[in-house]
Amino acid sequence: MEIERKFLVRQLPENLSGYPAQKIAQGYLNTKPVIRIRRSNDDYYLTYKGSGLIAREEYNLPLTQEAYEHLLPKIDGLLIEKTRYLIPLGRTLTAELDVFEGALAPLLLVEVEFETLEDADAFTPPDWFGRDVSASGEYQNSVLSQRGLP
Repeated sequence: MEIERKFLVRQLPENLSGYPAQKIAQGYLNTKPVIRIRRSNDDYYLTYKGSGLIAREEYNLPLTQEAYEHLLPKIDGLLIEKTRYLIPLGRTLTAELDVFEGALAPLLLVEVEFETLEDADAFTPPDWFGRDVSASGEYQNSVLSQRGLP
């Protein structure tokens, strides 16, 4: 089960280049249900996501580079390209800051994953986070791949 909240970004955190980063390219073979292929640095995955906004089922299966490249021409919509920065929030949480490129630039989104819905509800975002868009489906990557920027 994936439990996450998603926010727009009011201001980029300082020293962004000092955090670990992943170069991500992902596309959608289907959006209902969500079936996604992703390259994250040198790792490749096929992901199934169930319905829902804050909490939903998610399964990741490893792919080879060859399988990813074979499926890539079959995606529907935009190939989403972004750099994801992993920014620690206290001892147990990580902010996943996505800086979108190409057709979705200059979009900035940050997600935080939680163990429980109660933890997600109790979360107080740092000052650099912007508006909470967790309940807005228009900021799901699968929707962005079909419709572009909201």
